[in-house]
Amino acid sequence: MTDQRGGFADESCVLPEGPWTHRFVGANGSRFHVVEAGTGPMVLFLHGFPEHWYAWHEMLPAVADAGFRAVAVDLRGYGASDKPPRGYDGYTLAADVAGLIRALGERSATVVGTGVGGLIAWTAASFHPTLVRRLVVLGAPHPLRLRAAIFADPRGQFTSATATLKFQLPRYEHVLTRDDATEVEEILRRWGGPRWVAGADFAGYARCCRVAMQIPQAAFCAMEGYRWAFRSVLRLHGYRFVKLMQRPLVTPTLQLHGALDRASLPRTAQGSGRYVSAPYEWRLLDDVGHFPHVEARDVVLGEILRWVKS
Repeated sequence: MTDQRGGFADESCVLPEGPWTHRFVGANGSRFHVVEAGTGPMVLFLHGFPEHWYAWHEMLPAVADAGFRAVAVDLRGYGASDKPPRGYDGYTLAADVAGLIRALGERSATVVGTGVGGLIAWTAASFHPTLVRRLVVLGAPHPLRLRAAIFADPRGQFTSATATLKFQLPRYEHVLTRDDATEVEEILRRWGGPRWVAGADFAGYARCCRVAMQIPQAAFCAMEGYRWAFRSVLRLHGYRFVKLMQRPLVTPTLQLHGALDRASLPRTAQGSGRYVSAPYEWRLLDDVGHFPHVEARDVVLGEILRWVKS
């Protein structure tokens, strides 16, 4: 990826050439940057925090080679996608996914989401079940499991969520991006598994995430999603969100979770199957932290392909 120093970056830093095509697609009232490879049934990839579409750059060609149309998107507010000041609530983010599937000319897609992207994937499948054919979730409990555990497990999930509680502070985005966005690397280091963090690939991947987070407004937009999640607890639209998410999920769901995930604890994620009435599988990945798609890429790729072909 393009490395731009000097405390800021422009969107060209997330447009590297490769065995893929960059496009801009209008959906749900915003413009999204998508990266795609291959033809066939669509698999839509949603990145987490503090990442962008590049989280899937090695997955895209492999999934395309297996006979699928692999598409990774910069979520609203990230990378080269639009960064409006509003729209970071669960309803709008789920509608973004639905709009993207339609805008890309598909009737439905397999949706793969990790971290924050996994939470959005759960919500999109719940709110728009006819558009999400199959679901793969990495490092993300069902949103209601996560919400319950933060309050019911003070020594566990609440403590693990302390870092994201800081995101509620006004202007915390400036903390995230100061000193060449070193805080982004520290988050990756805290949440990642020890084997990956100590490996040869970590520094380069962290650098990509740091640069992308310095695109103007990207850090603010990333914080807004976390801020809505906490503030909505005491608001009517948050209550409505919970009621809607309580409906049983009718999408076949595969859930993969790192055994060493310190952002979303395995014990928090394990109860997610209770919200799925369709076929559901759970797999715990040994020696893996919060980023299975880069920490155990081959294992995750194999599981994704098995699920979409089944």
